[in-house]
Amino acid sequence: MMNFHINTAAALAVVASTVMAFTGQSHATAFAAWQVAGVPFGDTLNVRKYPSGTSQKQAAYPNGTILQMTGKCTGGLNLLEIAGQPHWKQKQAIRYQWCQVWHDPAQNGGFVSGWVYGKYLTPY
Repeated sequence: MMNFHINTAAALAVVASTVMAFTGQSHATAFAAWQVAGVPFGDTLNVRKYPSGTSQKQAAYPNGTILQMTGKCTGGLNLLEIAGQPHWKQKQAIRYQWCQVWHDPAQNGGFVSGWVYGKYLTPY
């Protein structure tokens, strides 16, 4: 009987971890795609660890790069909530905000979150 309880507990742990893994992945479907735009010629948009121009730089992307946005921006702004508005209005809403991205700076499958300044983004 003891083995039954141990096996059952182990099986439930596997099921719970699988559900947690899929739940974590489901957030990826909620990402909003935005494009880097308006960066001066020859320059790139820096992705920072925190929403500050003095924070550690994680990566840099040129104009035209499509970024996966988590939806979260400073000032309590959520990109997913403004997604139905005209593009000009969305751009205006984030112009002075930092917005969180989900990216792979080392291009090795190690995705992390970072922050970009909204002035250099446009809805995709």
